[in-house]
Amino acid sequence: MNNKHGLFALTMGAFQEADGYRFRVWAPHAREVYVVGTFNAYSDTQHPLEREEDGCWTTVVAGVQPGARYRYHIVTETDRLSRLDPYSLDASHSDGDTIIPDMTFEWDDVSFSLPPQNRMVIYEMHMGTFTRGEGDTPGSIENAIEKLDYLQTLGVNVLELMPIMEFAGSYSWGYNPSLIYAIESAYGSMTDFKRFVHAAHARGMAVILDKVYNHFGPDDLHLWRFDGWHENDKGGIYFYNDARSQTPWGDTRPDYGRPEVRRYIRENVLYWLSEYRVDGFRWDAVAYIRNIFGHDGDTENDLPDGWSLIQEVNSAMRDLNPDAIAIAEDLRKNPAITTDVADGGAGFDAQWDAAFVHVVRAALVDAADEKRNMDTVRDALLHGTDRDVFERVVYTESHDEVANGKARLPEEVDPGKASSWAARKKSGLGAALVFTCPGIPMIFQGQEFLEDDWFHDQDPLDWSKHKRFAGIWQLYQDLIALRLGRRENVAGLCGQGVDVFHVDDAHNMIAYHRWDEGGPGDSVVTVANFSAETREAYEIAFPAAGTWNVRFNSDSTAYDAEFGDVGAAHIQAAMVEDDAGTWPRAHIDIAPYSAIILSQDRDNASHREPR
Repeated sequence: MNNKHGLFALTMGAFQEADGYRFRVWAPHAREVYVVGTFNAYSDTQHPLEREEDGCWTTVVAGVQPGARYRYHIVTETDRLSRLDPYSLDASHSDGDTIIPDMTFEWDDVSFSLPPQNRMVIYEMHMGTFTRGEGDTPGSIENAIEKLDYLQTLGVNVLELMPIMEFAGSYSWGYNPSLIYAIESAYGSMTDFKRFVHAAHARGMAVILDKVYNHFGPDDLHLWRFDGWHENDKGGIYFYNDARSQTPWGDTRPDYGRPEVRRYIRENVLYWLSEYRVDGFRWDAVAYIRNIFGHDGDTENDLPDGWSLIQEVNSAMRDLNPDAIAIAEDLRKNPAITTDVADGGAGFDAQWDAAFVHVVRAALVDAADEKRNMDTVRDALLHGTDRDVFERVVYTESHDEVANGKARLPEEVDPGKASSWAARKKSGLGAALVFTCPGIPMIFQGQEFLEDDWFHDQDPLDWSKHKRFAGIWQLYQDLIALRLGRRENVAGLCGQGVDVFHVDDAHNMIAYHRWDEGGPGDSVVTVANFSAETREAYEIAFPAAGTWNVRFNSDSTAYDAEFGDVGAAHIQAAMVEDDAGTWPRAHIDIAPYSAIILSQDRDNASHREPR
């Protein structure tokens, strides 16, 4: 395999040596430590570990083979504790045994490179519900591998997986990690996930992982009071033992100031990059790593150690794999998140953009046209574009936006009737904005075939909708192809240029221009109608005179037989003089709740920017 992922070796856990395995664990307050497992009939006295100067304990056990199970038996002044290895690379389950895995895997020669940010389309998926498991089990990695051809045909090129690290039970979103180095046992094995990454790369798709470092657990959490020590009734060596421990998800914020905890998180990132050859990470709730309450401008409760840890880990990631991507879910509109570490920033490449999703969803969901505000939609389209426009991820659905009291966009548009005309129309309109506005577009699993209701971890996708709403699926496939430049004459969708040049609040109309170098074959105009009325002979400016071809019309009957096919296939923009000068203008017809995407063929010569 053409692998740009560097080699990396863990400093803790179980390591194969000539005739067995070395075990190494950090337990600075322990009086004695033993490794107990299948290789010694779980004897709690046969294999003691020797204490090192740094609070770690180690020993070598001869004859141990992959597949062996073990735990640590920790003796304190007052107690005897049984703990899974914090560096468990595999586990029977979150409260079971650590398993020594077979690390061998044959990476075939597959040439793959992560696409640049301006050519990414992200598909967010949840391993347990992306497919349906057998009986009372969640979907598995093996099931997901069988669907990779489907995703390749859809056209996405980055798969973002909600957390797949070992968590309590078999069903979860994954944001309650118990063992951050191990694959969730209900999903499959190390080998299964390596096969998933390899198969995705072979199909031209990157794999990035959601990682949760703002808290651990809180259930089945063997890190809790790991070696018996704690203060203030808190969690012990892996956690803050004062007010800094509190998070919205439990009293389990890691102690970012302890070198051993920083190592635990830093090595975790490097391990997944090296061992599984993943292409990057999305960090969950970054605001709660840098501030106790997730606030900006709250210096009293800032966590400087959290901020420096982010910088350290992102820098280490780039040292190991310069092509890997780091995405933040910070949701505070803070530009420092995507500022380089050298300039004092956190060093992320992009961040989820709350300023886009909340405004655009509100504009789509409201049933009353008079309540829509095109000025706020304009601001959402332009948010953050004074920098690199691909430093933000834009979407109308994510796991957060379709749960926690909210539902899928079609369901929010028309509760109980998510396949209604209005729901289908607004779904298409929202998708057109996501794929044509500046930013990295992202969709959530099933969005492409009008999945309804709300997301939860025991409700797998209804794959029958792929055929039932084949037209909607085609709409998404066409938009993805346009966005990635797989169709001709739309190069501007991958460019930095953006100008929202037409905002008509009275008629709920908006239009914007995207370009890279500009001109025919490059400049792309998107016109969106957020009203229930068809706009006929609606006048609008264009970047240049001449013929503009409609590359996409969300009202096409190819996407739904009940749509109207309103609008011509070609628009003629002619020079029109007004008080401000002479500008190219055209009249268009556009259906209710619809978007059209236009560009000129490369043989068109004239070009003038709209005012």
